[in-house]
Order: sequence, then structure tokens, then C-alpha cells
Amino acid sequence: MAYRAQVTDHSFQARLFRRRAVVAAVLCLLLILALLGRLAWLQVVEYSHFADLSENNRIRLMALPPNRGLIYDRNGVVLAENRPTFHLEITPEQVDDIDKLLEELGKIVELREQDIKQFKRDLRNNRPFESISLRSRLNDDEVARLAVNRHRFPGMDISARLSRYYPQKHLTAHVVGYVGRINEKELKTIDVGNYRGTSYIGKTGLEKYYETVLHGQTGQQNVEVNAEGRVLKVLDKTPPTPGEDLVLGLDIELQQVAEQALGDLAGAIVAMDVKTGDVLVYLSKPSFDPNLFVHGISVKKYHELQHGVDKPLFNRALYGQYPPGSTYKPFTALAGLETRVMRAKEDVLCTGYYQLPNDEDHKYRDWKKDGHGHINVTDAIEQSCDVYFYELSYRLGIDRMHAFLSRFGFGQKTGIDLYGERSGLLPSREWKKRVHGKIWYPGETLIAGIGQGYMLTTPLQLAMATTALANRGALVSPRLVTELRSVDGETLEAMPVRRRDIKLKQSYNWDIIRRAMRKVVHGPLGTARATGWKIKFKMAGKTGTAQVFSIGQDEEYDAETVKRKLRDHALFIGFAPYKNPRIAVAVIGENGEHGSAAAPIAAAIMQRYFDKYPLPESGKK
Repeated sequence: MAYRAQVTDHSFQARLFRRRAVVAAVLCLLLILALLGRLAWLQVVEYSHFADLSENNRIRLMALPPNRGLIYDRNGVVLAENRPTFHLEITPEQVDDIDKLLEELGKIVELREQDIKQFKRDLRNNRPFESISLRSRLNDDEVARLAVNRHRFPGMDISARLSRYYPQKHLTAHVVGYVGRINEKELKTIDVGNYRGTSYIGKTGLEKYYETVLHGQTGQQNVEVNAEGRVLKVLDKTPPTPGEDLVLGLDIELQQVAEQALGDLAGAIVAMDVKTGDVLVYLSKPSFDPNLFVHGISVKKYHELQHGVDKPLFNRALYGQYPPGSTYKPFTALAGLETRVMRAKEDVLCTGYYQLPNDEDHKYRDWKKDGHGHINVTDAIEQSCDVYFYELSYRLGIDRMHAFLSRFGFGQKTGIDLYGERSGLLPSREWKKRVHGKIWYPGETLIAGIGQGYMLTTPLQLAMATTALANRGALVSPRLVTELRSVDGETLEAMPVRRRDIKLKQSYNWDIIRRAMRKVVHGPLGTARATGWKIKFKMAGKTGTAQVFSIGQDEEYDAETVKRKLRDHALFIGFAPYKNPRIAVAVIGENGEHGSAAAPIAAAIMQRYFDKYPLPESGKK
């Protein structure tokens, strides 16, 4: 067999190797270029996008809002509570186009113009990673529709929050008040850090006065979130401190009795415990439903409330300033007795009118056209004789009258735990000179002595002053909140009783006035005797009728021809039981015409009070 030798072509193999090496190098270069291109794309072109994702995939500090404290009446009836409601919330940093999101969500659930405006205000004031409420009080159907479409809207979420609710509605609106969304002005005054995660703040009433107590302290937690903003785990947590509960002296059953007894009249009623100052009844009528304000009220509805004929938003017990009328007479009489310008048994002849010495042109009329005849201080209070008090006021003079009556708190704020209280007006020479630039005339003293003219008082002042008569000189300031409690029911703080004593040179003068006030209700000629016939307990009181407009000297008041809004106000102050008083009441019925119409209202409140908190048989007299 022949042997054939193989010759290797080294030149060909070298060329083949070089070609393969070049191809491999090109492939490696292309891969490197592709890798570098991708890196450039991620690091330069898509930098903002991935930087945002990276920022979101971090530890986040989240606020834990506290539960707001509750408000109870004296017997544990809830007046303000927290109820769970569903909210539609938006986290701005997770949304590319807010306006488009709002437009699309508006096709699924109703978004009112005021909801959108409020959301955009909150958007300016909140941090991008904090969720903002867009719609509150979602119903079940709306929650279901949003849940089904949740995948379409990054940054949208449905959360369950506690919302304020007032179960007694209009009955306690003026005393409890309401909460509302935090506005830009309030943001400048509050501790923003303590209100993170909270959208609401007290606007009126006790909700505003005790805001710092009710709100509590916001907690916080550090959480790890993913790129979508969802919480992966909680790293550490500082729980919130819930707000403290308020316990009031108010009795909601007495409040209901007062509201029903006032009937169709507008007005105000304040009832107080004469020993502690606890406000048992605080009524301003007409009223409104405070729940309308919690999540935002429509412009139309607010306009109706604000400009309604009877001004339901006006807190008459706190802001209302009325001429006290004849309810002022016991205090004027006490001033006369104490300064000794009039003796207790001294008679004054009432012929139906009074004239100042050396002034025969003007007659100051009595409410009784034919007069009361000879009358002393007890009879004058019982029958509400104007002429007697004209003479008494003339002898007393405005200077002594002002000095003495200011001791009862007239012309001053009572200090009740509510914002905005008005002080009424106790006129004086200096006041008229300062305000009107005129001197004080003797005739104005006569009018002031029967609670008319410049004289103005609030229902709160009348109730407080009545406690001094009931207590024979112990003037007790009104208080709404009696104690603060923890969520566990532990008493954290008891509110102090504020009282001061009015000392008289002749202490028996208290008894003279008190006996006269008893005769107003139980005497044969008392102006409230019709009420005294119907009650089983003994009450002392004083009726009052305050003019809304002036009547000419030769004219007569005719209720039939006077418009309802121009008719006299009906007033009554009283305390019971007579011997050992426990409750004092002040009633003002606007345009009620006669003070005797207000007395049954006070009696109804007292009767329910004694039914609920019975008196011993010896204490009913």
C-alpha cells in the first residue's frame, strides 16, 4: 500500500483564524456597545423615572392621627362621637396627571366642585407623599365601583377613617359646635406636625374651645415601602395619644324639654346648678344640624342658614344681647335697700305714670294704665310696678346703680368655656360720654331702672346673676365641662367651681327680695301666678317684658297691629326650690309679648329636673 503524505496549509489556517477572531471581536464589541448603550439609556434618558422609583423604594415616615375625644352629657349620653366612613384618597407623587385623574374618577363617583377645590387647596399645603382626601362618606356602591377600577388609577386608594358625628343634631349644635376641614388661616396657627394625617379641626362651640384637649397627639411609624408606595413592613412605631373625653353638666333630657317648651318662639334658655355653676340647659333656638358642616356644606345650604329669617347660626345664649326688662327689678330693688334710699315698708303711690320733679311735660308710664295705688318693694316686685322703680331709680341715681349692679356680673363676660361671649351693656355716665359724646339725663336713669333704654344683658348673665339671689350672695360662674376623662373612663381633671360672694351691709335684704320673688309665682297678684297654680314645688322668679321698639308718649302698644318681629320679648328668671335652691333658669322668648309666657317654660324645665333628681319632701317648699 502506498503511503500518501498530507501537507498542512499554514497560510490558509492563519487566514481562517484571523477571520474568526475578527468576527468574535466584532461580536464582543457589539455586545459591549449594546451594554454601554443600555447603561447610557438607563443612566441618562431614563434617569428621572428610575430615580423616582428608587426614592419611593425607601423608608418612609407615616403619621398616625389620634382618635378625637368624645363628648358626653352628665349622664353619659354621647353628644359627639366618631363613626367609620370610607374616603377616596389620592397620593399625589404617584399620579402623573392630577387633572386627568380627577376627570376619570368623576365618571365613576360624584365629585362636587367644592370637593375638587378643597382637594386642590390641600394639594398645595400637603407633602407629595401624603395621601389627601378627595371624597368622604362614600356609600357601598361607590366603594364597589372604585374598588373594581382601582388598577386603572395609580395613587388612588379607599380608606376607612373615623369621622365626627353629632347624634343630637340641632339640639346641641350651639353648645357642642362642630369640626370642619382645616383652612389656610388655621394652618398658620396650629402645630402642623401634630396635625399630620388630620384634615379636621374644631370650628365652633366646645369643639373649638377644647380643641387641644380633644385632638390628642399624633403618632408616627417608620415603614418600608416598595416602588408603588405600598407598605412592605413596619420598622418602628410610636402610637398616637387619643384625645381626652369631655363630660358636661348638660342634661340632654332637660335640653329636650326646654326645646319643646319654647315651642315656635325663637330665643334662648340657660339653666344652672346654683351650687356648682354646671350648665344644665344651654339652648339657642332656632338651631341647625352640625353634621352638615363636618364634610363640607354647599354654598346654597350655607347661605340659607346664614341669611335665614330667624338666623339659626346665631348663638343667642352666647351672643344675644337683650334688654332685661322687669327681670332687672329685683337687682335694682336690692340696690335701693342696700343703699337705704328706700325702706322695705315704704310706700310709693302709683297712679299709672311718673313724672320727674320740675318736668311736667313728660310722663313715664306704668304697664298698668290705672296704676297700682300705694305699693312697697315686695308688692312692686310681685306686681312688677314700673312707677315704684322709677321713683327708686331716681333716688338711687345712675352712679350707685351702675356700681352696685356690676357686682352681679352685668356688663361683663361670665367666663363660660366658649369663645365669642358678649358682655352686654351696663350703662354709666362715663360710657355715654365716651361712646355718644353726650351727658347722662335723669330720665335715662328711670328707664335703666326697669331694664330698658341702653341696658343689655345676655341669657348667660341673667342665669348667673340669678344664682346670687338663690344663694343669698354666692355668685357662681357657669361652666359647661365638669371633667376631662381618658378613653378608659378615668377622671384626668375636674373643672373648678368658680364663685365669689356679694356681701351686703344688711344681709336680711336678700330675704326681702327672695320673698318678693316667691310672691311673683305664688302670690295672689303675682305676674306669674298662673304658673304657680300648676306646679307642686315652690319657685321664686321674676317676669319681664322687653320692648323691641320705642312707643310714643301718647301711643299704646297693640300686639294685634304690630308685626311679629316687632312684638315685645318675653323673659323670666327663677330658682327652685325656694328654701334650698338647686336650679336657676333664665328664659328669653323673642317676640313672646309677655313675661308670663316665659314662666311656664322655666317651670317645665324645673319639673323635669325634680322628677329626674327627686327632692325630699322637706325640700319642695
